[in-house]
Amino acid sequence: MGDPGLTPWLVIALRVISNPCSNALQKGLAGGGWPAPVLLAFTHGVLGPVAMVILLRAGDSLSWVFWLWSLLSAALAVAANWLIIEAVRRSDLSLLGPINAYKPWVSLVPGWFLLGERPEGWQWVGMGLVFLGSLLLGGTEGRRGPPWALFLDRGVQLRFLALVFSAAEAVTLKRALAVSDPVRAFAGWVLLGFLVAAPFAWKARAACPHAGTVALGSLSAGLALALTTGLMQASTFVVLDQLPTGIALSFFQLSAVLSVFLGWAFFGETHFARRLAGACIMALGSALLVAAR
Repeated sequence: MGDPGLTPWLVIALRVISNPCSNALQKGLAGGGWPAPVLLAFTHGVLGPVAMVILLRAGDSLSWVFWLWSLLSAALAVAANWLIIEAVRRSDLSLLGPINAYKPWVSLVPGWFLLGERPEGWQWVGMGLVFLGSLLLGGTEGRRGPPWALFLDRGVQLRFLALVFSAAEAVTLKRALAVSDPVRAFAGWVLLGFLVAAPFAWKARAACPHAGTVALGSLSAGLALALTTGLMQASTFVVLDQLPTGIALSFFQLSAVLSVFLGWAFFGETHFARRLAGACIMALGSALLVAAR
């Protein structure tokens, strides 16, 4: 793949910062009364004009294979983000951010049980660090309880389910990139994501008659969410296109540490030092898992 130069590393930094910022905005808006599908449709809708310009310039050069993979990617992304929004509505951001370190488990564990592909060497160390680090996080609002309290938290359970959809989404993103480029793949993700989310948003709007008033009252935060989500997804496309996936995923784990800071600073989440230590251990373990593959 050659020397990627400086630009991909700057894009990784953008991705590391924008992802937890997006989650923090989702938590604030969801807690303020925005239904999850309305948030999703609004985010994709704000980015829609940019996507339309890109796709109009592309003309008919995009194949049906591109549209198929883009549709699958968008559907999986909407499902994953819906689950994430419901998770951050229920639980602490400083709990949910570090859970992303379990993403390598999502690919390793099924291969272990279904295909007999046992982890080896440093992979065992990485898996152990991720698990041990998660025991430091505790439950929602810092309640200690038993060591496994984290896994009994409903928001954490939803976040784990979101990891499954996110892992599948990453595969379809790579497929879409293989037949296009980051700019067009991003545009397809935006447009098709809106088409997937819009019917659910309309139904949620009918079930929540005050959704429009709530949205207008926090419009600036909604626009900030669209911006951070757009930056996060666009940077993800660029990084996956220009760097080996393992390297990119290793650096992405730094987002977990920033999530702990944001949860403490903006939502008053407790046990900052303990959760920061847990997030750092989990990020190290996840990086080892990815690097050893």
